[in-house]
Formats: sequence, structure tokens, C-alpha cells
Amino acid sequence: MVSSPASSGAPATVWVVAGAPGVGKSTVAQALLVAVRPPPALLDKDTLFADLAGEVLAAHGRPSGEREGPWYDEHVKRHEYTALARAAREIRGSGCPVLLVAPFTEQIRAPDRWRQWVDRLGGQPVVLVWVGCDPGTLHARLIGRGRSRDSGKLDDFDAFARRTRPDTPPPVRHHAVWTSVGAEPVGSQVVRIGTSA
Repeated sequence: MVSSPASSGAPATVWVVAGAPGVGKSTVAQALLVAVRPPPALLDKDTLFADLAGEVLAAHGRPSGEREGPWYDEHVKRHEYTALARAAREIRGSGCPVLLVAPFTEQIRAPDRWRQWVDRLGGQPVVLVWVGCDPGTLHARLIGRGRSRDSGKLDDFDAFARRTRPDTPPPVRHHAVWTSVGAEPVGSQVVRIGTSA
């Protein structure tokens, strides 16, 4: 079992599972839910906001698959992330650890942005678990899962991969879990996080 690193009297731990859409964040999150003690409250961006985002896109006459890009970031994503941060602060304030699942593409790609995100979550301890895979595996997964909200990603997959960098680890402290074809089982990788978290 992985113990939450929060000490007595300190804020409860926030686990952040980040990575490009389609890399396997939900699979990693489920493995963490089994391994982490005490079990964290799960806040998955897609579970919470996918339907709402679809309604916002429709109300503005935007394509249903437009889940990336400047318009989406400004009118939808920033509100999703604000809500995630507020909920995480509220939940951990009662002593319960939190597990956040979302791409967090901008937050993890620059140390100053990561520090700002940690502050928005209420400060340390925050444990980043980055999920990565090669672009070929990611492309196959997006096609295989057949979700309409992935259509924008697949329309110009090369641009999407350049923007999200699914196989490039972030330049901030993190634990990496690889989900490419042939990678070690996710459960085994998650268990090892406990020895260094």
C-alpha cells in the first residue's frame, strides 16, 4: 500500500494524475485508489465536466469535439480547473486526501506555473503522477475508444501531439507511469511510487 505523505497536522495530500488525453490517466487513477491509504476522494475532470462542456460548446455553436485550443481553454477549461482547485482545497481541508485527474498540460510544463497550481490547491503536499506514452500508442487509443469528443484531436493529430507532448516528461518533480504498448503493468509502476512519494 502507498501511504499518503501528509504528516499529522499538515494538509491532506493532493495526488495529481496528469498527461495528454488518452494516455491512460483513468487507469492510473484507479490503481492509485487501490494503493493509496487513506483512500483519496477522486475528482476526474471528464467525469465531472464532460457533459457540461458539451452543452457550453453547443450553446456557442462550437463543434462537440473541440476540447482543446484557445477558445476552449478560455471559455471552458479555465472554469473546470478553477472548480477542481476549489473542490480539492475544500475536501483536503477536512483531512481527506484528494486525487485529481486531468491533462493539466499548461500547469505541468513550467516550474512557475506548477508552483502557482500547487498554491491554488492549498500548498504542499502535492504529488504529481505523470502518465506518458508514445504518440503511436496514443493515436491508436483515441481511435479505438471512439469518443466524439476526440474528433478534434484526431483531425490534426500531429498538432495535438506537439501541443500535449505525450512522451515528454514534465520539467517539475513527478513520478512517471508509462502506458505504451509493452510497458510494465500500471499496477506495478504505481506500487513503486510508494517507496519515493
